[in-house]
This record gives sequence, structure tokens and C-alpha cells, in this order.
Amino acid sequence: QVQLVESGGGSVQAGGSLRLSCAVYGYSFSSRSMGWFREPPGKEREGVASIDSDSRTTYANSVKGRFTISKDSAKNTLYLQMHSLKPEDTAMYYCAADEREFLSLFRYDYKYWGQGTRVTVSS
Repeated sequence: QVQLVESGGGSVQAGGSLRLSCAVYGYSFSSRSMGWFREPPGKEREGVASIDSDSRTTYANSVKGRFTISKDSAKNTLYLQMHSLKPEDTAMYYCAADEREFLSLFRYDYKYWGQGTRVTVSS
């Protein structure tokens, strides 16, 4: 049973930073693809960042230069470091995983999902 558990969300003022974590249980993601997605209030879920087995990454244009996706294979944990946060970054953030090898910001490419962690950025 694959389980993804996000943590690290919270409330922060604009310009602040947060680091999200996603603990993965049930399989080793050392050779898998993972991603972060977010769902702003009243909007569709959108891709934020993706990382593959070789730690290549891709980012949504809206977060490039501010967010960094990384992983610790020994801890089976995925991270999203967020800097220079803006009110428009307010959303529920989800981590996602899939057994296939790819870099993708398309939600329907991912099989496994966490329950989400909420990030609120105030102006």
C-alpha cells in the first residue's frame, strides 16, 4: 500500500519561506517520478514541480527561481522549498508519485497522491 504524507504547510506573510515535506511509504522512490501540485481556492489543481530518478527537475513558470524540489532517497522523502512567497501561492499543496519515469506537471500522469497540506500567504 503506497502512502504519501505531506507536512510543513502553514501561514506565512508575503516574502516568507516554507519547506514542505512528503514522506513516502510502501515503495522506494529512488527510481520513480514525483511531483508537487497545488489547488488554489476555487481553482483547478496545477503542477508546480517535478523530479525524476536522476534528480532532473522541471517547474511551472509561476514558481521558477522561487521554489526548489528535491528528494532524499535514504529518507524516502520529497521536499519543496518555497521562498519569496506571494499571496497567489495560497493553496492546498499535494505531492504525487508514479512508477513510470518522466518529468511532468500534468496531474493525470500520476497514480499516487497525498492528502495535502495547506499553505496560506498573507499580504
